[in-house]
Amino acid sequence: MSSADDRGNVNGRAGRRNGGTTVKEFIQKVQSCQPSLNDSLEGEIQAFLFKEDLLHTYDDLTKVNPVTPTTVLKCLQARYNVRVFYTHAGCTLVALNPFQPIPDLYSLDVMKEYHCAPQPQEFKPHIFIVAEEAYRNVQSQLAPVNQSLVVSGESGAGKTWTSRCLMKYYATVAASSSLVKSQDTVERIERRVLDSNPIMEAFGNACTLRNNNSSRFGKYIQLQLDRFQLLVGASVQTYLLEKTRVACQPANERNFHIFYQMMKGATEEQRKEWKMPHEQHFMWLPNAEKTIEEDCFHETLKAMIHLGINTERQRQIFQVLAGILQLGNVNFSSLTDESKPCDLEEQSKDFLQRAAELLCVPADELHTCLRVMTLKAGKQSVLKPCTQAECSMRRDCLAKVIYAQLFEWLVTLINNSICADSSTWCNFIGVLDVYGFECFQVNNLEQLCINYANEKLQQHFVAHYLRAQQDEYVSEGLQWSFVKYQDNQSCLDLIEGSPISVFSLLNEESRLNRASDAKTLRVRLEKELSDNANISWDKFSKVPHFTVAHYAGKVSYQIQGMVEKNKDPVPPELISLLQKSNNSLLHQLFTDKETEIPTTKGLSKVTVVSKFKNSLERLMMILHSTTPHYTRCIKPNPDCQPLTFKKEEVIMQLEACGIVETIHISAAVLTHLALFSQLDLLEEQRKKIQSQCAFTIQCCWLRYQRCRRHARRQSATLIQAVVRSWLVRKQVQRWNRAAAVIQNTWRKWRVRFGKNMYHVLCFPPHSSTEQRRNSQIDILMWWPMGLALASAPSITMSLTATGFQKVMSVMASLNLPSRRGEYKVKTNQCTQELASIRAQPKGSVKLHCQRSPLLYADRQPDLKREVTGFNEILLEKTL
Repeated sequence: MSSADDRGNVNGRAGRRNGGTTVKEFIQKVQSCQPSLNDSLEGEIQAFLFKEDLLHTYDDLTKVNPVTPTTVLKCLQARYNVRVFYTHAGCTLVALNPFQPIPDLYSLDVMKEYHCAPQPQEFKPHIFIVAEEAYRNVQSQLAPVNQSLVVSGESGAGKTWTSRCLMKYYATVAASSSLVKSQDTVERIERRVLDSNPIMEAFGNACTLRNNNSSRFGKYIQLQLDRFQLLVGASVQTYLLEKTRVACQPANERNFHIFYQMMKGATEEQRKEWKMPHEQHFMWLPNAEKTIEEDCFHETLKAMIHLGINTERQRQIFQVLAGILQLGNVNFSSLTDESKPCDLEEQSKDFLQRAAELLCVPADELHTCLRVMTLKAGKQSVLKPCTQAECSMRRDCLAKVIYAQLFEWLVTLINNSICADSSTWCNFIGVLDVYGFECFQVNNLEQLCINYANEKLQQHFVAHYLRAQQDEYVSEGLQWSFVKYQDNQSCLDLIEGSPISVFSLLNEESRLNRASDAKTLRVRLEKELSDNANISWDKFSKVPHFTVAHYAGKVSYQIQGMVEKNKDPVPPELISLLQKSNNSLLHQLFTDKETEIPTTKGLSKVTVVSKFKNSLERLMMILHSTTPHYTRCIKPNPDCQPLTFKKEEVIMQLEACGIVETIHISAAVLTHLALFSQLDLLEEQRKKIQSQCAFTIQCCWLRYQRCRRHARRQSATLIQAVVRSWLVRKQVQRWNRAAAVIQNTWRKWRVRFGKNMYHVLCFPPHSSTEQRRNSQIDILMWWPMGLALASAPSITMSLTATGFQKVMSVMASLNLPSRRGEYKVKTNQCTQELASIRAQPKGSVKLHCQRSPLLYADRQPDLKREVTGFNEILLEKTL
């Protein structure tokens, strides 16, 4: 969605072809079967399109009525004209490439706005809505927790830019509020994740006819999140690098970006080190005069430093790349004597010497390996001179295998730098950016694999959404008329099916120990696969080929050279040469990693299509285990012109990727929801009434329980009071009986001793201290009161109380010591039975006791006594 991804003028359009016919011819065929898009429309379509000034307000194509390719196209065109580039299409987001930078559309403020919104779906359609939905799914931890963002579309539609935006979004929102790691650690992780993009694009992207920044490999980036949903790392999985581009560039296209960055950004010192003078021309760098935004050598170097690639390792990398460019200028002369090896052209000898020096291998050994092949006959080795074509093929093979190994090493280094330990992350959000559907004038094995991958992704979309939705409606018993959609299973059976398919026949032919014959393979394909309606042949064509009817259109594949590309042979002598390199990086690339070397029969069991098929199957397993989110990128015009909308170009892409069918099903869902909306309202009211009734029942039950608990508490209190009152009455009765005994005994003593005893007890209040002391001594002589009053203070008041009050007064006056298990009379404490005892002016004593509903109910007598016998009676009774 940016100029960085899809800008530039393209002279002509040699890329888009449909089974050998041009786009215009195909459009004419389509228009011959249906009215022209520009013709006057009738009925509902005409009524819908009548208010054309309102078409740009449809932010979701399911609101379009009726849903036809024409109405959908008109809405997208109207929105594109007012610079609105995102539109919802049910579960899919449609993204139109503006082919120019839109700064305010992807700013940091916009990211925060969508991230902090309670309902991002209520905002305008944007790629950040898809990103935020996936992020919140991870936060909710609903299975399947892991998410996949599938970004699809043809070359030049804006997939790479969309992937950049997604990675930037997650690097921002998932690392902005870290509560665990320090800010420096968070920034380091974010920087490394984002810096992996420039390196991957520099070494894996190229400028093509239809896209200035076309990904020539597929990648699936897993953004790793910890249990707090914070970004802690990432990993990259790559698929099918187009390594043939290193040695063979299609007409009017360029090699990988990194070579042009070196040419345009190197300093004079670096040029001298890389043996790249300004006046030198490289055969493998076509269109070097064209400058695009991706030719930024400084950004690539900066990203390398951030990922931990030091200066020495950078020097080794660029020396290898410079050596590859020098190999491209090495040419061989035609043979006059087939028994002798080919000679180098005179001007190529210097290029070979430079290549050997840059690759740090002996020049003579490099010369020999390119011109002579080693054949094994039993245990003996035979040297066979190579033809001119074979020498060129070995030169190209050497360049391709070096670049492929270097690219794979970079991916591994990036993963080691940005991948978190498995114990620190628990979930991931995957971003899939694969090459779009391709159809050129000449299509070979690379295009077959690329289109096969797109077929698999299309099937995944159909299986996950279209088919699954319709099956769900049937299981729910809804009235449903099936929407017709294109099922591409038959096409996949043709390409990868078992036991007979294009891939199986191609692998079988590649494993035969014989020279490949394009005509023989064509005859076999026609014989074995003629029953499949997705394959056809042009019997009048002189070039052996077969045509496959893909979901996005028919593509003709040239058979010539397909078997050799599938074998991908690497001569063992070339591998041995590279293992001897003094360049430590190059030596490591071919020593530490096992390289596919042909067996004794000269055959390799692992072919290109088998490796690609296995890796793609692993990818599909990952996608099936995650929750997918789809973004369909649309290329508005074939020439990458800013804000230019070509209806023919867009409608072909809409029909190819199934957008109209998706809208049909989503719109039908909304229709069913509208029909049952009244029932939903009644159900909602019913739920409210049920909730109110349940609340009332709960309140009554809680009130009943509380009342019952309160009544039990009151009953228990009353029972306790009655029991305590009974115990006090029984104790008082015991006291009364004991008091009666004491009184009788006292009367007898009083009669016996007469007035002397009373005088001791009631001495005058104005007596002297000496008299009182003598009186207290006399008391000890008189039993039994002498024992009770021995430690008591002087009594100077008269006791006028009677009954129980008299008992309590004497006990308080005695001021007996407190012991465990004995009574202790405390004053001014409401928690005890006796509140206070104070002498009245006339000598009387008043007792203030705690109130009780029953008589003596609050008294808690303790029957344990240490004093026994008659002394106990004296301590508890009064006169």
